Amino acid sequence: MRRRLIQSTLAVVLVVVTVFGVSLVIVESRTIEEAARESVRSEAARLVSVVESRLVADEPVTAATMRTAVEGDHRVRIELPGSRTIAFGDQPDGDAIEARATGSHGETVVVRQSRGDIRSELGRTFVIILAVALLAVVAAAILAVRQAHRVAAPLTDLAETAERLGSGDPRPRHRRYGVPELDRVADVLDASAERIARMLTAERRLAADASHQLRTPLTALSMRLEEIIATADTEDPSDRETVKEEATIALAQVERLTDVVQRLLTNSRDPRSGSAVGFDLDEVVKQQTEEWKPAYRGEGRALVCSGKTGLRAVGTPGAVAQVLATLIENALMHGGGTVALRTRVTGNQVVVEVTDEGPGVDPELGSRVFERTVSGRNSTGLGLAVARDLAEADGGRLELLQQFPPVFALFLSREAEDAG
Repeated sequence: MRRRLIQSTLAVVLVVVTVFGVSLVIVESRTIEEAARESVRSEAARLVSVVESRLVADEPVTAATMRTAVEGDHRVRIELPGSRTIAFGDQPDGDAIEARATGSHGETVVVRQSRGDIRSELGRTFVIILAVALLAVVAAAILAVRQAHRVAAPLTDLAETAERLGSGDPRPRHRRYGVPELDRVADVLDASAERIARMLTAERRLAADASHQLRTPLTALSMRLEEIIATADTEDPSDRETVKEEATIALAQVERLTDVVQRLLTNSRDPRSGSAVGFDLDEVVKQQTEEWKPAYRGEGRALVCSGKTGLRAVGTPGAVAQVLATLIENALMHGGGTVALRTRVTGNQVVVEVTDEGPGVDPELGSRVFERTVSGRNSTGLGLAVARDLAEADGGRLELLQQFPPVFALFLSREAEDAG
């Protein structure tokens, strides 16, 4: 492209220089010839006046006296009355420019100038015009090279940027080139890079959230299935009834798992697209307690509930259940002793607090425990971050009220009828 730009620029300059150069040569040649003719005519008229003044003053008119009156290298012939002729100067070779002037006493002066002098002056003028034309072409070539570099280099850089985007490197380069059109392309590429980066971040975040959030219901589901397997071959009617109950609970967990997947996909498209409704908070708390009690029994620990009952909150039951499951699982993995769920009311909000008797939250972390990748117990650092996102999507919030003993609180809007 750079070579084509240089060639096209030089072609335009050569055409312009040729047209103007030829026109200038034609005009200058005519001007020089006309000036030469005017010079010869003026010389003839001047010499006539000199001859006439000498004749009036009765002074001699000879070649010697007249030679000093002639300006330039002209051939002069003076025809005086009485058929006397005086001639001096070099005889021009070939064609010449001639001018004739006649005085009041019958004298005639003929002045001739060789065209060789005109051709010499035309040659000098042509050389000057040619030198100026060559200088213009050289200057145009230098400017064309610089302009081609100024245009081609940014285009090459923009092509590299586009190639980087295609290869999966969405970092914007924020380079500008001083050319409005190219800067516009750079703006579009940078904006595209930022959009691609956000999309990739959202995809990675969705994958991380999905892997983390699905782990909790899958763990609970696997425990239910293990209990079903353990009692599948029994002949005791009460055990068969237990199998049916466990299967029913497992089916409910599968439905919740489906709801979690749908919730994650919805949040990946629009984090604020929650379908908040009024629901019975006791049912969600009871559901989570029943699901996690087997795991706590297996660890020799207890999971208890207390607080105000009959509360109705506004939110998405599946999301609230997922938030509580995250808090209960964290207490099981990182806490100690009895884990307590307590419900209460504050203003127009209902609160679910989760606390345990473990070592609590590292004082250096504080509220940063909700940031992604921040963890004080060698975990993924995603659970609490995702739980806070789920709570905020329903218009609630998840906070750390106390570091030791740890108290996490889920705040939800209270349903209007319940508040009344």
